[in-house]
Amino acid sequence: MPHIDLQTIIAAIGISGVAAIVFAESGLFIGFFLPGDSLLFTAGLLASQHLLHLPTLIAVSFLAAVLGDSVGYAFGKRIGPRLFTREDSILFHKQHLVRTEAFFARYGSKAILLARFVPIVRTFTPILAGVGKMRYQTFLTYNVIGAFGWAVGVPLLGYWLGSVVPNVDHYLLPIVLLIIIISFIPPVLEWRREK
Repeated sequence: MPHIDLQTIIAAIGISGVAAIVFAESGLFIGFFLPGDSLLFTAGLLASQHLLHLPTLIAVSFLAAVLGDSVGYAFGKRIGPRLFTREDSILFHKQHLVRTEAFFARYGSKAILLARFVPIVRTFTPILAGVGKMRYQTFLTYNVIGAFGWAVGVPLLGYWLGSVVPNVDHYLLPIVLLIIIISFIPPVLEWRREK
């Protein structure tokens, strides 16, 4: 399997490429496989080495995250009513939509915040919030808060580590793996608490 060098990729695509990936992973159905956490962290690391402009990176990533989630929400809201008129099939059951709607009525704001930090879940949550008819004003509020924590916090963490740890790029793979592991902790704790 070929080694993927995120630093080289980010240097090649620049801030606009990072923003496009953040946008796609945040709300486009096809973006679930994209590496948002590691991408933002590595971009912050590159900013500490003056290869990217940190304020621009943060502003553009934040905007892309908020807009991506909003597009995902709009898509879910648009397809939601059509789904309710479909007949049940092997892959589709109306009861799942009813449960989704009830879930977002009860846990919507918490789900929007936590999902921001969980790969794959981050992509589908805004779509499900739209399908579940979560109020857009509530969704947008928690979308902005979550996007701030994720699209601003993760690059700042990369920038800070790149500024204080010599040759931090040598430890990039273990750091990225640690970020992925940490991102799964909040939903696991929430799941255990709910059980």
